[in-house]
This record gives sequence, structure tokens and C-alpha cells, in this order.
Amino acid sequence: MAAAAVESFVARQLDLLELERDAEVEERRSWQENISLKELQSRGVCLLKLQVSSQRTGLYGRLLVTFEPRRCVSSAVLPSNSFTSGDIVGLYDAANEGSQLATGILTRITQKSVSVAFDESHDCQLSLDRESSYRLLKLANDVTYKRLKKALITLRKYHSGPASSLIEVLFGASAPSPASEIGPLTFCNASLDASQKEAVKFALSQKELAVIHGPPGTGKTTTVVEVILQVVKQGLKVLCCAPSNIAVDNLVERLAQCKQRILRLGHPARLLESIQQHSLDAVLARSDNAQIVADIRKDIDQVFVKNKKIQEKQEKSNFRSEIKLLRKELKEREEAAMLESLTSADVVLATNTGASPDGPLKLLPDGYFDVVVIDECAQALEASCWIPLLKARKCVLAGDHKQLPPTIVSHKAALAGLSLSLMERLDQEYGARVVRTLTVQYRMHQAIMQWASEALYAGQLTAHPSVAGHLLRDLPGVAATEETGVPLLLVDTAGCGLFELEEEDEQSKGNPGEVRLVALHVQALVDAGVCASDIAVITPYNLQVDLLRQSLAHRHPELEIKSVDGFQGREKEAVILSFVRSNRKGEVGFLAEDRRINVAVTRARRHVAVICDSRTVNNHAFLKTLLDYCTVHGEVRTAFEYLDDIVPENYSHESSQGPGQAGVKSRGSAAPARKAPRSRQQEGPRGARAAAGLGQKPGGRALGSEARCQPSLNGGSPEGAESRDSADHFRALIADFMASEETQLEFPASLNSHDRMQVHQIAEEHGLRHDSTGEGRKRFITVSKRVPASPPAPPPPPGPVQTEPPVQEQSGRNPLDLKALHLERLQRERSGQERRAKDGPQAAGSGPRKVPEKKKKKDGKGHAAMNLPAQEDFDALVSAAIKADNTCGFAKCTASVVTLGQLCLHCGRRYCLSHHLPEIHGCGERARAHARQRISREGVLYAGSGTKDRALDPAKRAQLQRKLDKKLGELTSQRKSKRQEREK
Repeated sequence: MAAAAVESFVARQLDLLELERDAEVEERRSWQENISLKELQSRGVCLLKLQVSSQRTGLYGRLLVTFEPRRCVSSAVLPSNSFTSGDIVGLYDAANEGSQLATGILTRITQKSVSVAFDESHDCQLSLDRESSYRLLKLANDVTYKRLKKALITLRKYHSGPASSLIEVLFGASAPSPASEIGPLTFCNASLDASQKEAVKFALSQKELAVIHGPPGTGKTTTVVEVILQVVKQGLKVLCCAPSNIAVDNLVERLAQCKQRILRLGHPARLLESIQQHSLDAVLARSDNAQIVADIRKDIDQVFVKNKKIQEKQEKSNFRSEIKLLRKELKEREEAAMLESLTSADVVLATNTGASPDGPLKLLPDGYFDVVVIDECAQALEASCWIPLLKARKCVLAGDHKQLPPTIVSHKAALAGLSLSLMERLDQEYGARVVRTLTVQYRMHQAIMQWASEALYAGQLTAHPSVAGHLLRDLPGVAATEETGVPLLLVDTAGCGLFELEEEDEQSKGNPGEVRLVALHVQALVDAGVCASDIAVITPYNLQVDLLRQSLAHRHPELEIKSVDGFQGREKEAVILSFVRSNRKGEVGFLAEDRRINVAVTRARRHVAVICDSRTVNNHAFLKTLLDYCTVHGEVRTAFEYLDDIVPENYSHESSQGPGQAGVKSRGSAAPARKAPRSRQQEGPRGARAAAGLGQKPGGRALGSEARCQPSLNGGSPEGAESRDSADHFRALIADFMASEETQLEFPASLNSHDRMQVHQIAEEHGLRHDSTGEGRKRFITVSKRVPASPPAPPPPPGPVQTEPPVQEQSGRNPLDLKALHLERLQRERSGQERRAKDGPQAAGSGPRKVPEKKKKKDGKGHAAMNLPAQEDFDALVSAAIKADNTCGFAKCTASVVTLGQLCLHCGRRYCLSHHLPEIHGCGERARAHARQRISREGVLYAGSGTKDRALDPAKRAQLQRKLDKKLGELTSQRKSKRQEREK
């Protein structure tokens, strides 16, 4: 049965690998034939206009060259790319589009430089000019595919050997053997939690197979290291592998701290500098045979020099024979030294493909290793896992199949099963029989962790007490601000016009509006004292990475901006996610990979900010769970709160309400005034807008206000903060106020007309006094308790109600709020009825009293509407409102503005020619701010004083540059094809 299953598996995997290889070769071929170099750079596989900044000999005889962008400024950075340490790259001369100069291994890449190691030989001496321009192109790796195919063919032919029983278990031909009894363990790491200890015991007791499932932050690597140490204590030999060099290097660092005898296989250029001393090349350089090997190499060099000078054939033949003997001796000496190094190590570490039989491990006999450990198994192709698995009778697999799967170019191959990892397959087949899950995580705040736990890990995760409540404000030197006090923040751009760049010819996506939002939030965190090196900006698209770096790299050089795929296995104190996608079709594209979103969110320790368009993102079910969770358990803001900062030049405010201050202030004689927990100086880049509790979308619909976690709204009660309905929110505030000893509750000026109407209605239901005062955006409501007076008081004049008419918060042609006017008229009617009822018999005895009709005063806009008698109907109210709209908006001015009048751009009201200047009618500060903004944008103090600055926005300039480069590339290819046709 096992043989048939193996045969079927191998045949299918070989077909899928062939599909993958063909897709990669076709992609590379199309790059070289049809795509311009600029387009290749935008796709992240090519780096152009590089110059040599330094070159030296290192890494045990290899030439190390560092390249930097060829720019005049020192702050030039590399474009967004997909290069990583260990990639095979081709070096080309920018002036010559012919054959490549050399092939090397990329050793290190930063935002400003890239280092490559070249193997020099007698036949190829690399000579680079510091003044010349070069380019690097990522190359396909034939060696990897050859090793994968060879491993599968070996698996098909494997009939007897140490891994026979393991193969049967992994292919379901036989069940895992019963666990063996192990005695009490003395753990090398005494700080392991219960789930980690259980996983270690389980791995040691299993005879063929153990799987350790480590969700984000649960200490998977710590557990794997403990398993290795326990196996070594038993006197066994361990082969430890992982799919990537960085994952192997992490294990090397941990094991080196434990003083273990370890050996790291692989090209030194692919290793971290800190662990290169443990590499095979370094160990050989320190061995007793090192000097002998060096002398033999020196002799070979001398013979080569002599051979070039000799012309006679007989002497040349003698020299070739001498070189052949020297090379044979060199090979024997090196193999003896390698075998000694391998056998002296307790743990040998390599990548999956680095453990192939054509490498140093071919010197060891079959069955030399007792246990194979594969870390990050869920990120590896199953075919690559079979390279080390055939070398031992037992394996321990560790990883998380809920995070990113193996990277696969061919979509067809991925759908056909190539993306299914060995770990995921075994979890589906055996489940808890072979899998142990780590459940305590040591990275994330409880609120960040809980979403991932519920969405992907069946609610199994718990936060360790040391991290469950930690926030950014708990870091040394970080101030307690609105941004540093919340673990989850959702900034919703829905309805704000911040759409993605709609370019059909673009392979990647970008969103300049989200770039500006990210910049504002990063600045708020940095201003609060958070180090830029503790912040990561993660986005799924390379184009967005480029736009973000253009905007932020010069201001915050230490800020890390990467794609999701380049950040797995990492963590930061704060993570800002830019989802980019915002379109009318509701397409989410790359975001549809659930595991990619899981990785992005779980990189954060104390703070996650998600910037997205909920209208687009909610079309994907998994993403909707994230937004719903943030809405309930986090703070929600709308991009409208940032509009003055991000889109003053292209967004119309005619249909949107600017947010205002949202802290509700209560005061009274019996209780001290409640204070907002943060001062205005602590409110981040939004200034006074930072405290906004009720964002408003166009059309007056409340956006996210019900979901904002603002403890200051109701003195700490969660009812107002978590209510999903604004009416319930206000009802809860008023209920708290009635239960307290305070006598007065003041609502902020940020409420719109609909919110004020709700407050009036709720206050009326509870029998409270409710007065609106103020004008325009300064209009607010005061709710107070009724204090009955012993002597009957005359009806109070309507003066305290308001001194200025109600004005719509939304700027438009008609500034009057008819709903508010109507509501206030009803309120006055009810107040008069209550007062007459309180007068009692006194009023009854004196008979019906005629209410004296007050003289109407037209002392300002809307006063006629405010002083209407209660008996007038609604039509009269509308007529009065229209009449008021035709009158100058300045207080106590009765001039008509029907024929001659000017509309103020700042408050939206019409004024006569005597009061139309902003400084006269009260908009002076807004006019000055507008002028400063215009001068800053145009670079001109007043008309005619200079030339306006018409420089393009950097993001738009970059977009146009890419389109131009692509067009030039297409024209170039057309010219080439015509030339080729003529030659034929």
C-alpha cells in the first residue's frame, strides 16, 4: 500500500514541479524579451543604476561587492524589491545589454545598499569600475529544482533503510507506533510553559513522527531548541533543517547560546555574520589541515602561472598532470577535514535543499542521524522536506500552516496541490494523534491576539500576563496619547474618495491617500515618543511600498516598510497595515489570502492600525471578520477626521461634515467636573479633531461613532463606548447623568443636527431641561435637571435658549437647520404647558390668561424664525427661514443679500457688502489658515508676486514616470522587432 501511495505521490509531485519550473522559466523569458528594465524594477526583480561603493575579499576567499543607487544625494534608497539574502543574481553592465558579467550570491540588502559575493576563479577575474553603472537581475535557480526531482526519484526507489517505517507512517500505510515511556525530564529552559513542556515530552516519546504547531508568538523556536537539546542529551545525532536560511540561522544562534557543538552547512554568503564562525568553511579554516590545504592551493596557482608562460606541448602536458595530482590531493584533504568536522558536531544544520546527497552530507554513512527536525515546515514544499527526511528513522516537524504557504509562481500548480505542505497534510490526516499545539503567546496584546485566536486557531490561544495588557504608552519615554493608548485602531476611508490608483497596465497597486494617512499616524506615534525602529508599515503591494518609502524614508530612516511576505517571523511594537484596495467593484485581489492577513496582523506586540476602505474590504468574508472585530474591540476613526491634512486640494467639503471635539463635559455643584483623560497637546497630529467621537459620512449618516472605544465619553462606563447606536449612546450618557449628583451635562459642539435632535428628544423623555446655545460649529447642547422653586415663577424668557439662530453643520446654500428649529418650537410649547400645569389653582382662579404678543425684532439672521408664536404652522416656519436666508448673516444686520451679497467660503453663509470680509463677520482665523495653506502649496504670497509652484505630487509623478517608461519600452521593442524582420 505504501509503495502505491508513494508512486502516486511522486508522479504527481514531479508533474507539478514541472509546471512550476515551466512557469518560472516562461516568466524569466518574458521578462528578458518583452519587458523593459524599468518595468522589471517595478516588479521587484531588477535593480538599475547601481554603482560600486566598496569591494573586498572575504567569506573565505570570495569577492564581496557592495552596490548603492547611482545618485548624487547620500539619502538615495533602493526601490521596493523582492531580493533576499541567498538569492542568485546576475551582474550586468548598464552600458552594455549583452551577456552578464558574473553570477553571485546576494549576502545582504538594506534600503540603501546591496552586497553580493562572487566566486572568482583563474578563468574569471571580475574587474569593476567605481564610475560605471551596473544592474542586478534575479536569476532562476536550476540547482533547487534538480535537487527536488532527485529527492522524489530517490523516494520512489527507497525500499529498505532507516526511514522505511517513517515513510509508511507519512503516507498512511501504517499508524504511528504507540508512544514510548520516558522518565522525568530536566528541562534545559526552566521557563517553558505547560503547553511547551507537553510538546517537548510528546516529541521525545514518539517513535516516528511528532508535529509541533506553533501559532504566532507562542515560542515555537524555543520549544524546538529544547527538543534538540533533550535529544542531544540522550547521545543522539540531529539533522536540523528549515526551508530558508534565516530560519536555520535563528536556530544556530539559539543553539550556540547553549554551548552545543553545531555545524552550519551552506554558502557563507547566505549566512548571518553573527553565526558565520559556525559554518563549514569557517570550521575548515580553523582545522589542522587548513594550512596544508592552503599550501596545495598555492602550488596549484603557481603551476597555472608557469603553464601560461610555457609554449612547448610536452611541458604543458607535464604541468597539466601535476595540476591533476594536486587537485586530487586537495580533494582528499578537504574531504577528510569535512568528515572530521561533520562527525564532531552533535547538531548539523542546513536548509532543506542544502541537506542534499550531492553536498558534504554524502561523506556520512546511511542512518548516521537519529532524528531529523524541520522547522517552519509549513512554509516548505513537501518535495523539499523529503531531502532530509530520508536520512533518519524519526522526524519532528514544527511550524504554523495558518501562516504563509510556500511561494509558488504557477497558479495552476498551486491549485493542483503543490501548495499543500507536509505539515498541513499530516494535520488533516492524523490531527491530535501526532500534533501538539502551543497555546500561550508572548508577543501580542490580548485584543490583538483574540481576533487571530477566534478566526484561525479555534479560540485556543491565551495571552501571557506579561503581554496581555501592554500598550505603547508603557514603553520608556512614550507619552500617554490617544494613539499610544489603544491596541487596535481602524481608520476607515470609505466614502472619502481615497481610491486606489486605477491603472490597468500596472502589475501592482497603490493608494496615495492611504500613504498620507500612514504618514500622519507614524508621525503621531513618533511625536509621542515611539522609536521609528519599533514601527513597521506592512502592505501587500510593492507599488504601495514604493510610495510609502518615497513619503516616509527621508523623515524616518529607521522605519521599516515591507510587504507582508517579507515580514513573516518578525515582530514590532507597532504595526500599521495599509490594505490599499479601494474601488467601486469591491475587488480585494491579493488580500483574499487569509493567511497573509493573519501574518500581517500578528506581527504587532502592542499596537495595530488598519487603514482600509471598509466598503471594499467587507466584500471578503475573512477580512470582514477583522473589521467587525476592530469595530467592537478597537477604536474606529473615519478618514474624514484627517481630511484637512490629507486632501485639502481635491476634496469637496460641501457634502461632508468636519469632525469636532467629542469629549462630553459634566459639571455641577455636588460633584467635581469630569476631565478628559488627555489634553489637547497629547492628541496627535489631528489637533482638536483627535478627540472626535462622532465622525460623519456624506449624507449625515453616523460613521463608526458607536464603535469608538473612548472611556472619556462617559467617565469610564463601557455602555457609551461600545454602543452601536448613537441614540443608545446618548441615552446611556443621560441615564448616567440622572443617576449622579451633578446638575448639568454639556454635549460637545461636534454633534450634527440629527444628533442634537436625538439629545433633545431623550432629554424631553426624562423630563430634563435641554437648551441649544452657540452659533454654527460652536453650537452645543446643555442638559440640566429641573429644580422646582417654592414660589411660582413667571414664565422664563426665551433668551437663554440661544442668541443666534441654528445653523446647519454641513456647509451649503441654505445654512438653516429646519429640524432643529421645529424641535425647539415644540420644546417651547411643552415647557409652556408644564409651567401652566404647575401654576395650578392660581391659574385656574384667575381664568384664562391672554399671552401678550411680543414685538418681533429683526435683530439678526433667523430671529424672526426663532420668535414665531407657537400657533403658527410649519409653512410659516419655512417662509420665515427662507426670509432669514435672504438677510445678511451678520448679527443685527437686516440688509438684503438677494441682489448683492457674497457667500463666505469658510462658513457657507451669505453677507452684505459691509460684512462680507472674513475678519468682520468672525471667519478671520479660518481665512488666515486658508491663506497659509495656499501660500505653502503655490509658493506665491499674492497674485502677480511670482510664479506658482505647479510641481506634481510625488506619488503622481512616480506613476506618470512608470507609464512613460513602459511606453518607451513598448516603442523600443517595436523598433527591435521591425529591425529583426528587415534582417530576415
